[in-house]
Amino acid sequence: MTAGTTITNGTTAEHELAALQREHGRPLFALMLRLSDGDRQRAEDLVQETFVRAWQHPEALRADDFTSVRPWLLTVGRRLAIDARRARQARPAEVGDAVLENARVSADHAERSAAALDVRRAVKTLTPEHREVLVQVYFQGASVAEAAEALGIPPGTVKSRAYYALRALRRVLPGYATELR
Repeated sequence: MTAGTTITNGTTAEHELAALQREHGRPLFALMLRLSDGDRQRAEDLVQETFVRAWQHPEALRADDFTSVRPWLLTVGRRLAIDARRARQARPAEVGDAVLENARVSADHAERSAAALDVRRAVKTLTPEHREVLVQVYFQGASVAEAAEALGIPPGTVKSRAYYALRALRRVLPGYATELR
């Protein structure tokens, strides 16, 4: 499309719009690709929306012999890109279905607090020997050898006490049995 060409209604408008796209489409796409941080799909959408605006406003494309419609198209495209970026920043990031399906469901704060209280009460029901083994191994993260050294007992005794302590906790906390295994 050359300077001085206008878009009119009817089938000639379609031909003129196609010519406009052939002549100015590549530079417009290059700009939209830069403004959309390399997202080709978004850049294509912006180019398409720019040409829709050109079709809706044929009076803006009337150029005299000395000017081109390219600056108008680039300005419209740039403004559309800015508006799209602002709209994306104004709303939360979109999350795909795959992410939601794989997301781990965590208990809320009240449930975690209640569970912690239940576990504390249950641990208090254990014998002191069993309790100190659990504290060493599960709460302080000591290995069996480290717990044996700290408590002054053989490693086999640490393993045995830990086993029987967990078994006792499973009886006291039946709803938590699967989490303690």
